[in-house]
Amino acid sequence: MPIRRLPTELINRIAAGEVVERPASAVKELVENALDAGASEIQVQVDGGGLTRILVADDGGGLTADELPLAVERHATSKLAPGEDGDYDLLRIATLGFRGEALPSIGSVARLSIASRSRGMADAHAIFVDGGAVGAVAPAGFPGPHGARVEVRDLFYATPARLKFMKSERSESQAITEEIKRQAMAHEAVGFALDIDGRRTLRLPAEAAGDAGRLARLATILGRDFSDNALLIDHEREGVRLSGYAGLPTYNRGNAAHQYLFVNGRPVRDRLLQGALRGAYADFLARDRHPVAALYVELDPSLVDVNVHPAKAEVRFRDPGLVRGLIVSGLRHSLAAAGHRASTTVAQAALGGFRPQSAPFPSPRPSGAGFSAWSQGGWTPNAAAAAVAQAIPGLSEVSARAEPAWTPDAPGLSEEPAAAPVFDPVDFPLGAARAQVHETYIVAQTRDGVVIVDQHAAHERLVYERMKAEMAEGGVARQALLLPEVVELDPAEAERVVARADELAALGLVVEAFGAGAVLVREVPALLGETDAAGLVRDIADDLTENGAALALKERLEDVCGTMACHGSVRAGRRLTAPEMNALLRQMEATPHSGQCNHGRPTYVELKLADIERLFGRR
Repeated sequence: MPIRRLPTELINRIAAGEVVERPASAVKELVENALDAGASEIQVQVDGGGLTRILVADDGGGLTADELPLAVERHATSKLAPGEDGDYDLLRIATLGFRGEALPSIGSVARLSIASRSRGMADAHAIFVDGGAVGAVAPAGFPGPHGARVEVRDLFYATPARLKFMKSERSESQAITEEIKRQAMAHEAVGFALDIDGRRTLRLPAEAAGDAGRLARLATILGRDFSDNALLIDHEREGVRLSGYAGLPTYNRGNAAHQYLFVNGRPVRDRLLQGALRGAYADFLARDRHPVAALYVELDPSLVDVNVHPAKAEVRFRDPGLVRGLIVSGLRHSLAAAGHRASTTVAQAALGGFRPQSAPFPSPRPSGAGFSAWSQGGWTPNAAAAAVAQAIPGLSEVSARAEPAWTPDAPGLSEEPAAAPVFDPVDFPLGAARAQVHETYIVAQTRDGVVIVDQHAAHERLVYERMKAEMAEGGVARQALLLPEVVELDPAEAERVVARADELAALGLVVEAFGAGAVLVREVPALLGETDAAGLVRDIADDLTENGAALALKERLEDVCGTMACHGSVRAGRRLTAPEMNALLRQMEATPHSGQCNHGRPTYVELKLADIERLFGRR
């Protein structure tokens, strides 16, 4: 078969298959064009899941009559300019778009019209493209002083085969909504509006640029619970800045859909960044739970390659280790700074459990482990109902069972009990211990509420953190294998493992190269006991391939530490004295991450006095 040159229209349709995969892809390209044009307000209208009609209107700089034909020509763009030497530098891209493929690709598979008035111009003009056929520029009406209105009708009508692969209108509309949300998170100073089939779906007014405006935008999209339970992230290393917000470990989800990552204002889905996020929370969450976060990486454009994927959804860093290390260390630093703090959704779930189904109050949607033992012979909050509290002993009185008379040989956790009368530290963050319920839960009174602590989960976390600190100070003890084990791997996998030999040695695993495609294991962490060295190395190789980090070994060590901490901690069912309970509360306040157990569940629930009073109709 002879070689032929393909027609321009067919070339554009082939390119459209890469750039415009679905209606959400077209919306993404058009919104990014508006952002690059300096828009402060962007309005999007969608009908029929985007297949019938898409309209993106902005108040950006606009296009002149001479620029409109170039805008729908392939590889024509205003976003790349030659340097002093006349060359175009693809390694220093400072805009969201740069290829000049979006508009001609969309026009080749749909009916595209662009109306625009350039800033400072009196007249507006429009151009129409039908299935790749470009019409003439003509005068047109335009409602604003400047900007552009891009309308796409009958998407993929020129490529009917592509229509067969589209999902339902509802699914396509949801994908468009998610795309607008990502763009809005990345650009809090720009207002966004989205209408789907004539219905108002999103209204996001422009926020002030900076952390406060960004958090307000995130709260609007992710919910107020996120803003109440988000930690500010702001760290910089070697010219790379990490900012944004990450949720507390106890504020987690069952999937990774609520993890948003941005590089220089560009929403991306990057395995390196997702792996770093997982690694940062690996010590606080079970494997089937995922953190909620919106992280922004800013660095010199020359240090990141965005010309990797036609849809620009992936990036490649010049120094991926630096970026990953910054994310892991930055997140862990912020999580440690949160101390014993737990998410407010835990208290909301607890209050929801207290309310009867027939109550006139709306029950908050639970999003964490709750405390719902009201029907089990419950207790009465102190000061919320003073008259009732006098009739039901517990919080308003000293419990004879929980606070017996102190004797010099009474056992304690870490602090010496004071002489009678018992000190009442209600001004501490976790308050003063008042009672122990079912030999499992400590009930403490604060100045403005009540705290319920799971004594086993809390002490397990304390022991675990102490073991981690000791392991970090003294290193991981290693056990030499009597017969070194040879592990066969793919040559590329073996190379990755050997390249991380120093990091693995610090964790107690000593490996070295053993020919092409093989690794020799000489020592393993003594903490693991008898372990499958070959299986461990293969898991590490898989982690390095997928996430760029040896998470398997760290998780195994942490799992062993967690098991040891569980067996070495105060068990549920053990009766504690008042000094022991207060000592446990003070240790929690002084220990990072004590607000959640090793699996991300809360170690305590705090109920504010105002919320308790609402339960009794006092507010």
